[in-house]
Amino acid sequence: MSATPSKPLPSRPRRASRIDRWWGDFEVIVVGLGVAGGAAAIEAARAGARTIVFERAARGGGATALSEGTIYFGGGTRVQKAAGFSDTTEDMLAHVSRAAGPTSDPEKVRLYCENSLDHFDFFDSIGVEFKDTHYPEKVIFPPTDDCLIYSGNEEAYPFSRESPPAPRGHKPRKEGAAGGYIIERMISTLGELGVPIRNESRVSTLVRDDDGRVVGIIATIDGEEVAVRASRGVILTTGGFIMNREMVRHFAPDLARCRYPIGSEGCDGSGIRMGMGVGGAAINMHEGLMTTPYFPPVSHIEGLIVNRQGQRFINEDCYHGRVADAIMQKADGQAFLIVDDSIYGQAMVPYEIAGVEETIEDLEKTLGMPEGQLVHTFDSYNRHAERNEDPVYHKAAKYVKPLSNPPYAALDLSVDKSIWAAFTLGGLDTKPSGEVLTVDGEVIPGLYAAGRASAGLTRSGRYYASGMSIGGSSFFGRMAGRTAASAAPSNPTNQSEPKEGNPA
Repeated sequence: MSATPSKPLPSRPRRASRIDRWWGDFEVIVVGLGVAGGAAAIEAARAGARTIVFERAARGGGATALSEGTIYFGGGTRVQKAAGFSDTTEDMLAHVSRAAGPTSDPEKVRLYCENSLDHFDFFDSIGVEFKDTHYPEKVIFPPTDDCLIYSGNEEAYPFSRESPPAPRGHKPRKEGAAGGYIIERMISTLGELGVPIRNESRVSTLVRDDDGRVVGIIATIDGEEVAVRASRGVILTTGGFIMNREMVRHFAPDLARCRYPIGSEGCDGSGIRMGMGVGGAAINMHEGLMTTPYFPPVSHIEGLIVNRQGQRFINEDCYHGRVADAIMQKADGQAFLIVDDSIYGQAMVPYEIAGVEETIEDLEKTLGMPEGQLVHTFDSYNRHAERNEDPVYHKAAKYVKPLSNPPYAALDLSVDKSIWAAFTLGGLDTKPSGEVLTVDGEVIPGLYAAGRASAGLTRSGRYYASGMSIGGSSFFGRMAGRTAASAAPSNPTNQSEPKEGNPA
């Protein structure tokens, strides 16, 4: 008896020649209805392809529906201009080239930035509204229906010295989180285009012909396992693998230390494993975004983040993901946020208070730090802060002020003591067109991927900006949809007809 396959391993495909009957016959099949899948299906249908979407959940939405809904646009959008900000494609490209991470695909970065205004228009075309306003505070997303924010490291060192800062995070016109709103607009558009959505239908594997071309899927619909044919292409938009703890431990052990996965139930790596099963290369699998949201309140940025030895190691005004990565890599997952009474506030999520003392000397003792180390850190910082300077870590001047109002508190930001969340940034290797590649860089005919099922636009949490996941997933989902719709159709695998009464 063979052992049950390990969850990190590829899913074995089916041979088309062994399928007796097809449930349905389409040109393009999209697997997963998050923002990447929705965008792919819309563009495939707009290009004239007979398209169907399979979604395992009752409604769909994926990780996007659970998110704040920020989308990363730039280059001079209507909102940027109305809010009084100047931005160019060149400036956006300079920043995103860094923000996408050192392992990013330069061609994907270039296409994303050069077509940002067109991408903004795509969302406008499906009825997503954006208010022409800027939210001035440093937040994860505007709690109001305002739109524009600095959503990453644009104003933080060293990024602020490499390209002119500009706010590029665009949240739709909705109070609070707006991810679900984006998905509902996509579902409505798919309805207008006549694209069927099969909810509560789980896709388990791919079907390929004797030439190696992907020509369909195996899905469970109403409790019955069926085969569905795709003459032009199958697009995998199933999300990442953060919910598959075995895969996370296997590929990304740092992410496994984070106790709170960010994603939907469907982010279990199924699409990645299906792609691997037909020879697709999975790349960047060790990377992800880790976050511990120590702000808001924005006043916490004026505090100091120190390691167990009482030493700073990062400028506190960076995006959460960059700070969390620094804590993991430079401080072995252990750190404290030191604040005085003038800046302490209730954080977005509760943090354990490791100590409260009237003097830094006593706080140093309470935290068990080497004698004099935290005191030296504070004395040096305060001396320069009197001149509104931070010459060591270059925190922006607006957040630099002496910490001199006791009592002093230490909030524990350690990975095993506080709120640490994560999602994955690795997946199938694809061309910008969405075509899935083998380890040798060869295209797998008939197979496409986008969103977190692929290694997309952004590939590093330490450089990340909010909005790059929804932005990149939707943009390259659109690319995959258009490419699949224009692909040459495969020859029928056999003469069996779809079951009567099913859409075909």
